[in-house]
Amino acid sequence: MAVYSPITESDLLSLLEQYDIGSLIKFEGILEGIENTNYKVTTSQNNYILTIFEKRVEFKDIPFFINLKKHLAAKKFLCPKPVSDIQGKNINTLKNKSCVLVSFLNGKKVTDITNTHCQQVGEVLASLHLQTKDFNEKRLNSMSYTEWKNIFLKCKNHLNQDFIHMLPIVEEELVYLKNHWPNDLPSGIVHADVFKDNVFFKKNIFSGLIDFYFSCNDFLAYDIALAINAWCFDEQNLFNKDRYQSLINGYESQRKLTNDEKKYFSVLLRGASIRILITRLHDQLFHLDNAFVKPKDPNEYLAILKFHQQINFREYF
Repeated sequence: MAVYSPITESDLLSLLEQYDIGSLIKFEGILEGIENTNYKVTTSQNNYILTIFEKRVEFKDIPFFINLKKHLAAKKFLCPKPVSDIQGKNINTLKNKSCVLVSFLNGKKVTDITNTHCQQVGEVLASLHLQTKDFNEKRLNSMSYTEWKNIFLKCKNHLNQDFIHMLPIVEEELVYLKNHWPNDLPSGIVHADVFKDNVFFKKNIFSGLIDFYFSCNDFLAYDIALAINAWCFDEQNLFNKDRYQSLINGYESQRKLTNDEKKYFSVLLRGASIRILITRLHDQLFHLDNAFVKPKDPNEYLAILKFHQQINFREYF
């Protein structure tokens, strides 16, 4: 979450006229995250989140995200529920950009990560994978290998001294991933963004998963790999094997990984590292000066990538 599109009270009041959710009391921008503009909106009825879609979200994909959250909410999965306006629409326009209102989830992200948190993250991820087996809509992963390469080619011509050291490492890794990426693993709906900012806890108990705007169809184990990179390395980018084992145990308490998934796990972890490294690099190089958000450091994921290049994760199963 972040704020790229500042809005005024007048802007918001015009939008809320289309909803039956009470009168506006206050609103405030949410500065965490990096992709879309988000505001917490408080009305006389309840709290809500307003999302204004920015750079990486295409309009044609928004109904998929909306319907996925509706599907999960109907199954009591703890995620934001889309709010319909008085005409029954979930998607509207604000500042000439598409926007949605969703329910507000209580809880907050954790800063001191424990094995218990990681166990619950694994359980939640498995639950999402299982509860979407009967979700019939499909969306290709718009942030797959081809896009990693395209984004990096864009960045390559703008690298400065802060990031030039990444050039040979990323180029070699992209070749490796092209030659070793699996073709046939268990697939389904993945969240693809289970970062610490997007998982809420209340008194250390999971209370909600947010930000489904990278969700798509892909390898289930790739979703786990993204989560491991986000949750199982400490502030010095050192791997925490106990957190990792807790996350895997949580996941496998509901869905067992196949032998093929285990076989390719190191490759998936390397791909998950490159995906975040490259998009963070892009956001550093092409940061909007008027955006109320600080881009994250790609060097964090360079360190994670280097770790995965040296380790065969098969030994941890």
